[in-house]
Amino acid sequence: MRIKHLFIGLGLSCSVALSSCEEVIEVEPEFQRDADFLFTNLDDYEFALTGAYARFRNVAYYGSGAQTTGTWSQLPDMMSDNLVQTSEDLANWSNQSNWVYTSDEDDVAQAWLAAYSVITQANIVLRNIDNFSTENPGRVNRLKGQALAIRAMAHFDLLRYWAVSYDRSSTELGVTYVESVNPEAKPARETVQENYNKIFRDLQEAETLLGNVDKAINGSNRAFIDQVVVKAILARVNLYAKNYDAAETYATQVIDARPLATRAQFPGVWTDASKAGVIWAVNFNAGEGSASSGTFNGPSNRNRFRPSAELLEKYTPSDVRTTAYFGTRNLSGNPRTVMTKFLSRGAASDNLVDWKVFRTAEMYLIRAEARAMKATPDLIGAVADLHALRAARIEGYNPLLNTPVGVQATMDAIALERRKELIGEGHRFFDLKRTTRTITRVDCGTTATNCTLASTAREWAWPIPQGEIDANPTLENQQTTGY
Repeated sequence: MRIKHLFIGLGLSCSVALSSCEEVIEVEPEFQRDADFLFTNLDDYEFALTGAYARFRNVAYYGSGAQTTGTWSQLPDMMSDNLVQTSEDLANWSNQSNWVYTSDEDDVAQAWLAAYSVITQANIVLRNIDNFSTENPGRVNRLKGQALAIRAMAHFDLLRYWAVSYDRSSTELGVTYVESVNPEAKPARETVQENYNKIFRDLQEAETLLGNVDKAINGSNRAFIDQVVVKAILARVNLYAKNYDAAETYATQVIDARPLATRAQFPGVWTDASKAGVIWAVNFNAGEGSASSGTFNGPSNRNRFRPSAELLEKYTPSDVRTTAYFGTRNLSGNPRTVMTKFLSRGAASDNLVDWKVFRTAEMYLIRAEARAMKATPDLIGAVADLHALRAARIEGYNPLLNTPVGVQATMDAIALERRKELIGEGHRFFDLKRTTRTITRVDCGTTATNCTLASTAREWAWPIPQGEIDANPTLENQQTTGY
């Protein structure tokens, strides 16, 4: 890895490895030290962990900048059939949304660096922390558990873009799993199976550690990773890995711990007035950028990516999501439908809201899919989860009129509900990749150059950035197939 420095403390807006931060107010970190620096007390580890959380806000992870959008926030919807690029976007991110990226694509390189920046910071927290386990075991468990979960999740996010297959036992190439702080290391890509083994190892250890900590981790803001969050990560990862029994079990545990937002609570979730149904959110405050300015940019009234007309037709006036997610804004007297889901905490229209990484609604959808797909399908349970979510969103919902029959019909209903519930939250491209593996844009807009992505297309998996290969000869013969 080519990341040498670490940042400790609050206020990190852009990594030293990243560019394109024009829309982020530059804030100097509290202090910076070389990666070779060794901590001498747990306070230093505490500050370093804060820095790991801060890096999730980086442009190219969840944050959006002038030229690089949030790779794991809204880009997966831009690359799918959920969002449609408009002429107001001035062709930003066209390479990704039209699937014409290559190994020298800057946004692909920025995404790679952003994720490994988070991983590096997590590894800094993990380095030698066990030396303090006798002094304060509960505190070490709390810090180490969060760092392990962060490391695992960032590697899983990388795997979602760079792996050709999500098969748990696949011997195809995954990503490099970095477990130490060594700027001079030149590690190779591992297989998808090896990646999963390490992701599950780290998450399961984190789950255990976070069950025995010195103090509560999460307050009302849901800004940190506690044991419930780890279970949510495990539910998602197990679904991708097709470990359906485990996905169902973990999703159930999260649902029991964090109830679904009611219809009355739901609009407040998107203005940060309510944390109902929020499991973990990355906080964005003034001067820390935005995760959502790549779609509808409120301050400039630019509707860069509009919601697909084909998807909009699936919502009804009685569905609370219709008004919570979408609105109308005029440009030169012409009304446009825009996604206001992430617009602001108040009337400022500044795209400044917390990024909801995990919500209980996703857990219902994970459990529904797992129940429908496990070896002995539980379609009654799967449909019950669908009904529960719909009833919490649609006034006067009648389950008797909306019950799918059979496995395929149930899976189709789940897929549609995922689109409707999770639009703009960074799932759709990956959902298509792990299930149907094809994209056909019914609403392709007027600026797109490609409207379909075939199941055999190389673009389902991203190339290793050429700059990374140049810096690490070990990767020279491990480029993603087709690039």
